[in-house]
Amino acid sequence: MPITRITREDFLRDRQGRTFTDVLNAQEAPFDALMRFLSDEARQQRMEDSEVHHDRPALAGVIRELEALPEIDTFLREIHLQESKRFRQATGVLVRMIMERRGWKKTGKKGSLGVRAKSDRAHPSHNTGGLAFWFIRAERYEKKDGMPFRSVRERRRQFPASKRRPKPSRSQQTSQRRKSENTRSVSARQS
Repeated sequence: MPITRITREDFLRDRQGRTFTDVLNAQEAPFDALMRFLSDEARQQRMEDSEVHHDRPALAGVIRELEALPEIDTFLREIHLQESKRFRQATGVLVRMIMERRGWKKTGKKGSLGVRAKSDRAHPSHNTGGLAFWFIRAERYEKKDGMPFRSVRERRRQFPASKRRPKPSRSQQTSQRRKSENTRSVSARQS
């Protein structure tokens, strides 16, 4: 599929994009770098592949590379928390615009990109785990003409109920975990 380019004018014409003029016009916000980054055919393909082959949000396909850009990393690390949030939201709008132009639609669901650290008003909030350091979640998309593969959840529904294993209760999970820990500690003492 050919590359999709979103200009500043396109962004301002978008119903959501126009609500982020503060981000678009902020001197310190690297919005032009973000637009250049996402205007790359290989990255746009990775965004699609993330949805199709990895069952993750489109942004997950490029998030590590995006956060590694020096101007993006510096901005998210050093800027005020509220401005950082607006920039991350504007990133989501830009991703949506690209995905829609490439034949995708929003699902109305979000997918995880990271696990947020405890809030600290003195420092920018970042993640403690997951794919992304700064982004928590992102919109999920599906092809307008249907997805080429079914999700695990959909496939599971068609699996005969008699073949399914029942999900263990919390107490069973705790019991299994303790048993495993005890086995490891006994093995360690015997070694």
